[in-house]
Amino acid sequence: QVQLVESGGGLVQPGGSLRLSCAASTNIFSINRMGWYRQAPGKQRELVAITTGGGSTDYADAVKGRFTISRDGAKNTVNLQLNSLKPEDTAVYYCYALIIRATGTHSTFWGQGTQVTVSS
Repeated sequence: QVQLVESGGGLVQPGGSLRLSCAASTNIFSINRMGWYRQAPGKQRELVAITTGGGSTDYADAVKGRFTISRDGAKNTVNLQLNSLKPEDTAVYYCYALIIRATGTHSTFWGQGTQVTVSS
């Protein structure tokens, strides 16, 4: 079992910034993919950003150019820098991890979530 603990959420004004962190209970380089999803009230959970062990990254169109995902192996964390925040970014942000085994089976792990609220 991989445990993921998010931190860094809060209340910010439009145009402001936040930095979210996700601490993993294992070496993050043993995890094939890590990333962030978010879920706004009344909406389905959606992918925000993802990074692979090979270093590739991908972002939802809505956040490209504003959010940056990064990994810190020394701290076993994955981070999400959120800049130029908009009210529509308001959501609970969830850390995500995926392990793909040699057998082809997948295991998915989720953090408990951290609230990001963008409001004036």
